[in-house]
Amino acid sequence: MTDEIVRNIRRHRIPTAVLSDTLDSLELRNQAMRPHIRPLDLAIDMAGRARTGLYMPVFHVDPGINPYEHEIELIDDLGADDVVVLACGDSARIAPWGELLTTASIARKAAGCVTDGLVRDIRQIVQMRFPVFHGGVGPLDSKGRGRVMQIEVPVMCAGVLVRPKDVVVGDADGVVVIPREVEERVVALAIEKVTGENNTREALRQGESLASVFQRFGIL
Repeated sequence: MTDEIVRNIRRHRIPTAVLSDTLDSLELRNQAMRPHIRPLDLAIDMAGRARTGLYMPVFHVDPGINPYEHEIELIDDLGADDVVVLACGDSARIAPWGELLTTASIARKAAGCVTDGLVRDIRQIVQMRFPVFHGGVGPLDSKGRGRVMQIEVPVMCAGVLVRPKDVVVGDADGVVVIPREVEERVVALAIEKVTGENNTREALRQGESLASVFQRFGIL
């Protein structure tokens, strides 16, 4: 069952810009991932709970070692509304995500994937309409280039600390991470801000001046 926080983000269509502003107001000013993290499909939004994997760079594959061991473990354990967060250290040589992991994640009703590495098989992923946010596109396999060393640990992904079960939200503007301990307050304030922005937008459409609307609602 979808948890209440994730459900409210989706129900109210809270954009990442509003969540970022709300986090700023609480002095949490480092919760938006770097701007090079982009969605494969601008029209698809994402919200869910982080399931993390930490990559390290490698330059060979040891005989008898399954380089995908922890990655497989993570994907096979996904549940509804989980967001896979794969931290690759902003690598331009590791493509940890592709068509087959997407297929497996959809079967488990996962909510999306975020990686600061590369993604491949993008035509197939776009056709499946699965939310993927990435640090670039490339054909490189992770085998012999990167290996998941730990799962379900805090990771630094695109400049943001992400812990397991933190809320991860993505849309056309980027990706924002909401720490667990402030999630209820952040979402409540964000819903208020969305309502205020809707009122502001309507007043501007009616021809009111920006100055008077800002004085009334305090939103810009």
